[in-house]
Order: sequence, then structure tokens, then C-alpha cells
Amino acid sequence: MAPVVQTALRAALPSDSSVRFAVDVIAGLTARPKRLPSKYFYDLAGSALFERITQLPEYYPTRCELALLHENAPAIASLFPPTCALIEFGAGSSKKARILLGAAATVEAYVPLDISGDFLKQDAAQLRRDFPRLAVHPVVADFTQGFEVPSAIARLPRVGFFPGSTIGNFELHEAAKFMRHAGQALGEGAVLVIGVDLIKDAAVLCPAYNDAEGVTAKFNLNLLARINRELGANFDLAAFEHHACYNRTQNRIEMHLASLKRQKVRVNGKAINFRLGETIHTENSYKYTIEGFKALAYGAGWSPLSVWSDGLFSLHAFRKTGDERGG
Repeated sequence: MAPVVQTALRAALPSDSSVRFAVDVIAGLTARPKRLPSKYFYDLAGSALFERITQLPEYYPTRCELALLHENAPAIASLFPPTCALIEFGAGSSKKARILLGAAATVEAYVPLDISGDFLKQDAAQLRRDFPRLAVHPVVADFTQGFEVPSAIARLPRVGFFPGSTIGNFELHEAAKFMRHAGQALGEGAVLVIGVDLIKDAAVLCPAYNDAEGVTAKFNLNLLARINRELGANFDLAAFEHHACYNRTQNRIEMHLASLKRQKVRVNGKAINFRLGETIHTENSYKYTIEGFKALAYGAGWSPLSVWSDGLFSLHAFRKTGDERGG
């Protein structure tokens, strides 16, 4: 195994990331209907709140995915090439990657990619202590916008890991685009392991995004708190309410923040008007069938290797072979 790399790479985040945040927020809040990109949930506070969500009794995806990983880690690891690098997209906590790292002796380097730099560095430091012979190369990046692969792993075959059903946050065309970009970053013959939430009864889905403790509501509202902190906005968080519902036609959970009154908010010097009941659409979480997701991946140039499922959640393994087939 390679020695530990002590310096985190801060690559692919533009120097004007705060400007991009402001531009995206203003564009979203002046659109009709209003919307905000869900990738901005994950500042340090938002990442910590999401970790709490994953431990809630109502939130089945993390529990199901962890069980699938524990049960099938040897089978998944058997698909990895020798002396490879494991690249995790949107890493956050390395809890799930640790299961694969423990089962795959062939992994020489681990590259967690995440937009939340502070959270990423904290987790990477602990990972180095727990896996002292593993080279850890954290990259602070918005992986949806492209990123630079660390030079230290340039010669290693690559395995992509995208757990948590984060793929469900993308519109269908965006999901296909991500799969194509992941193929370009990982290279021909690469393996991709991805977690995908499945279509199921709304009685199971809805409580997962409307927990009794209200943590998901805090997570949603923290996006407004972040805009206040970083863009000098004056959102009154008590004047907005978390809403989450299942859109059966689109097979997706939608999260919104609803205005509880007519109000005017200033964001980065711009006045934004809200009607009573008007919402900001903050996130979608698409659900798939197993065959439906295989078809999406195949159209983006990935051939299915295996799938593991408990009926609620699924883990897919693909290999990058050939050009995109459409979509």
C-alpha cells in the first residue's frame, strides 16, 4: 500500500465559488416557480444535519444500504481491479466506503469528493488514523461540474462509488449526464457501484422525508440560514415551513419551503417577494425500478455487472464499456 498523503487537495472548486452561490441563489429565487439547487444543502451545518437524518427510524435508505453493503461487500470487492483507487462522489461521511475498504485489499487509494470542504477534511483525517496504510486524497469539488483527478492516482485503475441514492436528486437527463461524465473521469473498463432508491408505497416514502423529530425540516430550513450567513440575506426562518410530498406521476419525492405569509426578503441586495403559500422547490428525490435504472446507465455507456436489493433499496455494479448509447 502507498503511504498516507498528508495534504488535502483542494481542486476543481472555482475561486469565485461564493459568487457562483450568489448567482445560483438569485437565479433560483427569481425564477417561476422559485427553486434552489439541492447541492447547497451541504455546508458544515447541513452535512451534520444530514448525518442525523440518516440515523432516524423513518429514514430507511441509509439503513437498507448499509445492510446491503455489509452483506455483499466481499462480492462487490471481487469486482475491483488489483491496485486500484476508490473514488467516492459526494462523499460526506466515509461510513459506507469504510465497509468496502475493509473488504477490498486491492484498494490502494481513496479519493472522497465533496462540496463541503470542512466536513470532508474532518472525515479524511479520521480515515487516515483508522486506515494508516491507505493513501487518502480528499478533493473539495462540485463533482457535478467536473473535477481533476489527483495526479497521485493517475496510473491506477479506478472504481467509482456513489452511495446514498444521491443520483435520485438529479433530473433524469442530469442523471444520464452524470453517468456519462463519471465514465469519462473513471476511464474505460472502470467499475461503478451506485446506490439507487426504489419505487415503493407512499406510506413508506413520505415519513422518510417528514420525520417526527423534525430533523429534515431543520435540514431544509438550514439552506435559508446559509443564505443569510453567506449572502447577507434576511430570511425569517419562522416564516417558512418544510413540505415534502410524493409526486406519483414523476416517481419522486419533492421538498419545498413554503412561505407562511406575504413577505419581502433581501438577498445579496436584491428584493425577493413571496406570496402567501408560495414555495421554493429545494430538492427532488427520484425513485427507480431496477430495470429502469439499468436502462438509464446502459444508455450512458455502462454495462450491468450485478445488482443487490432488499426490495426497498438497490446497489448496482456497472462496468464502463464503449460509447454512450443515447440519452
